[in-house]
Amino acid sequence: MKFAIMGSGGIGGYFGARLAEAGNNTHFIARGEHLTAMRADGLKVESPLGDLHLPEVQATDDPATIGQVDYILFTTKLWDLPAAADACQPLIGPETAIVSLHNGVSAEDDLADIFGPDHVFGGVAEISSFIARPGVIAHGGDFARIRFGELDGKTTKRAEQLRDRLEGAGIEAELSSDISRLLWLKFILIAGTTSLTALARQPIGAVREAPKTRALLAQAYAEAFAIGRAKGVALDDQVPNERMSFTDKLPFGMTTSLAMDLDAGNRTELDWLAGYLAKAGAELGVPTPFYDLVFNLLKLSKDGRDTV
Repeated sequence: MKFAIMGSGGIGGYFGARLAEAGNNTHFIARGEHLTAMRADGLKVESPLGDLHLPEVQATDDPATIGQVDYILFTTKLWDLPAAADACQPLIGPETAIVSLHNGVSAEDDLADIFGPDHVFGGVAEISSFIARPGVIAHGGDFARIRFGELDGKTTKRAEQLRDRLEGAGIEAELSSDISRLLWLKFILIAGTTSLTALARQPIGAVREAPKTRALLAQAYAEAFAIGRAKGVALDDQVPNERMSFTDKLPFGMTTSLAMDLDAGNRTELDWLAGYLAKAGAELGVPTPFYDLVFNLLKLSKDGRDTV
């Protein structure tokens, strides 16, 4: 099987490294100093699940040099999706599957519009990882898993083969017949935790343990749940409480990509997180006062420093 990793940062770099270590033909698409370091010294992963160093990796900034692949792990930032998808065109063969591993719940539809739904798997990456320095991926926590599935819910041979390859690389993998529900379960969690960690400038543990911010987190989960329900997603009544219980099990010091991007002065995915829910609430007639506030406060910095 031939893999391409579109976006070789924290998520793509980690999972791609595990696939390559297991002997899969894996091509990393990267840019800048990260690409330079990968070409010179390979790719390193620092992880509680086991460090690794691949002295040589197949890394490029030009997908056209790779040829057609069986699977693309698509892990770019959401604002990069249109340009990255265009660059991926030479990778697409008749059976190529694009595994969308993004925050938010819009990427699958966007990719399906570009490539056709038959080429797209919905996917949920459950991992905390980032580029510690060029050529080095830092992974925190004791879990790193991918849940994925065909958009129509069918179990196909290519989906089963991907599950087997992931598991063979030591990656926990789940093939789902209802990936839309799993996407929304993650989105409810991510929307709430990104909003509160970014506003409070504190890790998840501090947010959940202070009574007032815990109440805000509960409100965030309730609002996102209401939007999902209004969109017809099969979410049972216990989801908001379950999301809070899940939050209570996360490492105290864990933070979110939105909070890290905000602190670094980088562009953020706010438009696809709190912004998405605020917009959907207005369109559906579902009140979202928490997300309205978050979006209007953080949008002043959503494109990075010195953009106001």
